[in-house]
Amino acid sequence: MGISHYLKEIGRGARGAKALDRAQAADLFGQVLDGTVSDLEIGAFCIAMRIKGETLEEMSGFLDATEARIARFPSSGQPTVVLPSYNGARKLPVLTPLLALLLAREGLPVLLHGMRTEARRILASDVLAELGVESLGAPRRIAPGEVVQISTEALLPGLASLLRARELIGLRNPGHSVVKLINPCDADALVICSYTHPEYFDTLCATYRERTMNGLLSRGLEGEVAADPRRTPRYDGFVRGEHVVLQDQSPGTASEVAGLPTEIDVATTAQYTQDVLDGQLPVPPALQQQVQHIVQLARRISLVPKE
Repeated sequence: MGISHYLKEIGRGARGAKALDRAQAADLFGQVLDGTVSDLEIGAFCIAMRIKGETLEEMSGFLDATEARIARFPSSGQPTVVLPSYNGARKLPVLTPLLALLLAREGLPVLLHGMRTEARRILASDVLAELGVESLGAPRRIAPGEVVQISTEALLPGLASLLRARELIGLRNPGHSVVKLINPCDADALVICSYTHPEYFDTLCATYRERTMNGLLSRGLEGEVAADPRRTPRYDGFVRGEHVVLQDQSPGTASEVAGLPTEIDVATTAQYTQDVLDGQLPVPPALQQQVQHIVQLARRISLVPKE
């Protein structure tokens, strides 16, 4: 046991490092999640992977280890929409709670998971709590048309601990990529994923295909999965690993969005979310498009049997 022999392979710099195969990556990451390695080794792992970058085989192994240990939600009888939320609002209101509640209004079961990974940001979890959706202590069945949220700590404490390493090291680590793609459901799930840096796009697409996942991939708002209300991004859909471009990116950025507040605090964002749901303010067109794509993908998942 131990991960020192893996560190010798991945820790030789950008040019000298060797990639791990899927089984090796799963073993390494499993030991990190189980807390059987030292803080020094975890720090070395984080820095080495930050320099080297994750390969498809390594990402698949990391996800294998995570999903073998994660607490799971029982089947809802239809695909559950999974919304990872780890960034929060910095300049614009966080719209992930609005996305979740709009999807629930379409009759879908919706699961939001996350934790604070950056200081001074307004979290989707706080906005949902303001709207009466408290965080669960443990998984349970999600009813169609219901939104639930759960912390990473409740799903897998070792993963939450790895994410908190960013506070000490100052850099993201493989855990931040893993949380974008985990499926904490026993049955079909539709994992909504966003990316900020274009170089991650190919790796994310390859991971969806390799793991025959269902999902929607797009450029999100400040690292969140909800669409930027000022833009029309490209949307890539996946049904059991099959990839289809649902919509191409449109040029331009809107100068304003009707009703969108300039303040980003929890109370203001929650009130805006409720006003949109009550029909007092319009749904941002970009968010409505995103909802439509997710609903259509959920229907397609139900029609395509597992192999």
